[in-house]
Amino acid sequence: MRFAHFSDLHYAPDDLAESDRCFSFAVGNAIDSGAQVGVISGDSTDHRLDAHAPSLHALATQIHRLANAMPVLMLQGTFSHEPPGTLDNFALMGGVHQIHVADRVSQVALVDGRFWASKGPVFSDDELRQFIGVMPEVVFTCLPTVNKGQLAASVGALEAGTGLGDVLAAYLAAAGRVNRQIRAAGIRTVGVSHGTVNGCTTEHGVTMAGFDHEFSLTALFEAECDGFMLGHIHKEQQWERDGRLVAYPGSIGRFHYGEEGEKGYLSWDVEPGSASATLVATPSRQMICMDFDGPPDMAKLQELAADATDKFVRVRWQVDEEHRQVVDREAIKALFSGAAGLKVESRVLPVVRSRAQGISLETTVEGKLARWCELVSVDARPLQDRLQLLASGDVEAIAADVLANLASEPELQPESQPESQPESQPESLPEVPALATVLTYPAAFLETTDEVTAAPVGTDRKATVTPASLDWLNDDLFAA
Repeated sequence: MRFAHFSDLHYAPDDLAESDRCFSFAVGNAIDSGAQVGVISGDSTDHRLDAHAPSLHALATQIHRLANAMPVLMLQGTFSHEPPGTLDNFALMGGVHQIHVADRVSQVALVDGRFWASKGPVFSDDELRQFIGVMPEVVFTCLPTVNKGQLAASVGALEAGTGLGDVLAAYLAAAGRVNRQIRAAGIRTVGVSHGTVNGCTTEHGVTMAGFDHEFSLTALFEAECDGFMLGHIHKEQQWERDGRLVAYPGSIGRFHYGEEGEKGYLSWDVEPGSASATLVATPSRQMICMDFDGPPDMAKLQELAADATDKFVRVRWQVDEEHRQVVDREAIKALFSGAAGLKVESRVLPVVRSRAQGISLETTVEGKLARWCELVSVDARPLQDRLQLLASGDVEAIAADVLANLASEPELQPESQPESQPESQPESLPEVPALATVLTYPAAFLETTDEVTAAPVGTDRKATVTPASLDWLNDDLFAA
């Protein structure tokens, strides 16, 4: 018996063109290839849709088209993609054949083109006796997305993260006991669910390994299904054991940059005790990703642009903060003006300032100053003398002394007349401008790379400080 297995259609306004082109092709191909049952294993929509949304209308059109050719089973997917109740409307859109919405844990038998669901999670003995004699075409074990909030309320928040797998494994084992009886009667058994298998690979090549995933392969095979049809992971992959198969078809189209592999749906052939599945590729859009550790190589981008007229392109790079201006975004956009889409992403690495080691360990200002002088190779004695003067002297007396020394300082000659330079001052005089600088710009004096220039006598006397000396406004010299 042939099944057409679709998953993760993600109909939404932003991806409508991709979803509808790929799903329309898949539905047509499934009908033409003679598929007898259609299965959609969750996430038909990407989020809540208004009733008048074009994306909802497009999805309903394809579901109705599929139902005119074969019975269709639709499984409830992730609640954030398919809010509860969304699929109820699709149950009313059947055509020649019925559409069954599996939004609760149950088993469903397909008998003469009609779906019959169990009253509880599995068929009871009485229910088995009622339909097993009429030989259903297939019995589905349906396990839609489980509400983790309800699970947390019943088992506790601490157990909910890791306990979900145990709860689902217990159900699959119970369903397996029923499925063994059904398969012994010569009836096909198929599982349908939506979740993550521990150890599977995402569409970006990431292995999903952890304790909070819904399924293990052991638990899935213990359900004793000939074929287990999964949704949620966007990359096609399969696992086989004793002729039975567990498989993801992946998403119907390509919705994110960097996705690996082909996109499509799975064409299944299922018989009691064996199953096989083949990926049928859909015309998904092509995406190209170029990553640079540094400024983009424009020559490589130019080569890429020549073959990107019908593709979606993403260019990413990372540069240091001081080199961020060397990248010409407009030139990159101009290169790919003919592409179907362009996404430009840059990562700027911030400049990391290293602090003087050990300063924060000192408990006094004198100790911090001495440690800083040691690290930058500066004579600490003049600075410590001035610090002591500031700490113990009278402010007005210090200011008056500084002004008196400044008034008595000789006029500086222009640099063009070196022969008229004044004789060198006594040893005590050079300390006076430095003291004035400490009083006016205390941190600027401590920056050994800053320059302070004295103005000629007779002018409005202001210290000229280079912009670098104002770093103390944004920096903390005494930080570790």
